[in-house]
Amino acid sequence: MNKSELITTLSESQNISHEDADLVMNSFIDIIKATLVEGNRIEIRGFGSFQMKEYKGYTGRNPRSGEQVTVTPKRLPFFRPGRELKDFINGK
Repeated sequence: MNKSELITTLSESQNISHEDADLVMNSFIDIIKATLVEGNRIEIRGFGSFQMKEYKGYTGRNPRSGEQVTVTPKRLPFFRPGRELKDFINGK
C-alpha cells in the first residue's frame, strides 16, 4: 500500500473527504519527521515506536575497487514494532 492508497482508505473508512484525509496523513507524517529531527522518540501504543539512531563515521572499503573511502557520520530513523502489532501479524 502506498501513501495515496492509504489516504483513500482513510477517507473511505472514516467517511471524510479525500482532501481532509490527505491533510490528516500529511500532518501526521510531518509531525513524526519534525519530532525525529529534534531527537525525540515517538511511541504509539499497540503499534510501535520511532527513534533516531546515530552512526559514527568510519573508514570503509569499496568492495568493487578495494579503494578506501570515508563514510560520514549519519542519523537514520529506526522503527521498532510493538508487541501487539507483532502478535496481530503472527495471529496470536
